[in-house]
Amino acid sequence: MPTTFKWTGKTPKGTVQQGELTADTREDVISSLRKQGIIPTIVAEKKATSFKIGGFSRSPKIKDRDIIVFTRQFASMYNAGIPIVQSLDIMSKQTENKALRLIIGQVKGDVESGVTLADAMKKYPKAFDDLYVNLVAAGETGGVLDSVLQRLAVYIEKAMKLKKKVKGAMIYPAVVMFIAVIVVAIIMIFVIPVFAKVFGDMGSPFHFRLN
Repeated sequence: MPTTFKWTGKTPKGTVQQGELTADTREDVISSLRKQGIIPTIVAEKKATSFKIGGFSRSPKIKDRDIIVFTRQFASMYNAGIPIVQSLDIMSKQTENKALRLIIGQVKGDVESGVTLADAMKKYPKAFDDLYVNLVAAGETGGVLDSVLQRLAVYIEKAMKLKKKVKGAMIYPAVVMFIAVIVVAIIMIFVIPVFAKVFGDMGSPFHFRLN
């Protein structure tokens, strides 16, 4: 099905141009632009992927687990000698998270056009933070990208587990505080008025004044 893509590219003279092009695939757009003498730097669908849930439209969230799986698979493919572009192409078709799948496809297109992997990832901070991008850049420069990716996957996994522990530790005091507030509210609303009435009927000199 034909899709409208927004593109940005450079002419041989270095002039930046932008526009829209309708084609079946992103690769068709890149091929068409290159035939026109334009080097594409960004090619993306005009409408971002989104889902309607309960009447509201929102983009699918990219979780730490998705990035861990992607990073490990990428490291394994690179270590096996599969070229970066081919690895990204495979993962852009196999990744379950639709938002991440779209990003991987765009990163692949940028790398195909001559952009470094780190610079291509830098455009998507919601998926790849500064630490991730900087380490990938160091891995590319030093020729140890597979090792860097493996360490990144381990780091993200440990950070995710630590985050879960911190959240778990915060839940207990929050629950205790919530229950305490409910108990105090029940005492103030239901128990004290009863005792006030009882003491009042007994003619007790003690009075409870409730605002």
